[in-house]
Amino acid sequence: MIEELTTENQELIKQSARDFAETFIRPHVMEWDEAQHFPKDLMHSLGEQGFLGVLVPEEYGGSGLGYQEYITVIEEIAKVDSSIGLSVAAHNSLCTGHILSFGNEEQKQKYLPKLATGQFIGAWGLTEPNTGSDAGRMKCVAEKDGDHYVINGTKSWITHGISGDVAVVIVRTGDLLDSRGMTAFIIDRDTPGFTGGKKENKLGMRASETAELIFDNCRVHKSQMLGQEGEGFIQAMKILDGGRISIAALSLGIAKGSYEASVKYAQEREQFGQPIFNFQGISFKLADMVTKIQAAELLTRQAADLKNKGEYVTKVSAMAKYYASEICVEVATDAIQIHGGYGYTKDFPVEKFYRDSKLCTIGEGTSEIQKLVISREILKGK
Repeated sequence: MIEELTTENQELIKQSARDFAETFIRPHVMEWDEAQHFPKDLMHSLGEQGFLGVLVPEEYGGSGLGYQEYITVIEEIAKVDSSIGLSVAAHNSLCTGHILSFGNEEQKQKYLPKLATGQFIGAWGLTEPNTGSDAGRMKCVAEKDGDHYVINGTKSWITHGISGDVAVVIVRTGDLLDSRGMTAFIIDRDTPGFTGGKKENKLGMRASETAELIFDNCRVHKSQMLGQEGEGFIQAMKILDGGRISIAALSLGIAKGSYEASVKYAQEREQFGQPIFNFQGISFKLADMVTKIQAAELLTRQAADLKNKGEYVTKVSAMAKYYASEICVEVATDAIQIHGGYGYTKDFPVEKFYRDSKLCTIGEGTSEIQKLVISREILKGK
């Protein structure tokens, strides 16, 4: 929507992502949604196209692009199926992003080429059954045993919790509530004692797999540690700065998909002898929708610009995620209203956008947590 921010490179990437989504995703959207089927083969194809290693340098098999291009990819995929957009976002910004940001050279060489090309699907584990926003009270514990750590506990609400080939997991290695008492590890799926657990039956985003990670005396060598012992929580907070830009982009995709479907419907649907677009009650809704989308995109693109420059992005990424996710729900709600009874059926795409939209206000930090982050940044004078 913001044409002046679009470069030639972004236009090529936008068209590439759009063509892929229309060809390989759109024909299966409702089939996957209703069966709650996670299309692993599609993820491998996305990797072959470079969409799973957008931010990974070319030397590690990635596309070597920046956050503006990354937003464009997520947005275009989410406009067709936000479930797949969510999986692409989680793979890129969380698992792959964590190894890219904090892995040593040996770890990067081992994992990034496989993740960037879709040979591996990535998962990232921070949340636990009783510790969502309150991550400092995590109960998944790693105890040191010589050159290994023995991990016991459960992670929940994990994207690709069953199908992921590798997971980056933050576990407690120190005292409860100590921000330096948590450590990140890379854990391969075939590690003994590491299994996938319950798959969640969700309202929306149903084609994106969400499940538990279970650790039962899982022995992990110290070489699988990311950074130093005790750095896991600090690393995770930095990863979430980028992850929030991902969710803002996902929200934009849903909002734009809802808006575009609504404009089309309002021009085609006739009542009282004319298109419903001509009625002020409808046209004003569309005006509100497009204004909110434009504002959310500006915030999201600003966060991406700061991230590309390596500048401090905590407040702006939280603002982008908070605002974009909230207007995403509002736009999807208005889209249903514009469609009337048809919007409540699965024959029109806005029904699915409406169900999918709500997760954006919850995942990678609720709207309330974003307000907490923003207000704390204000107090710091940031």
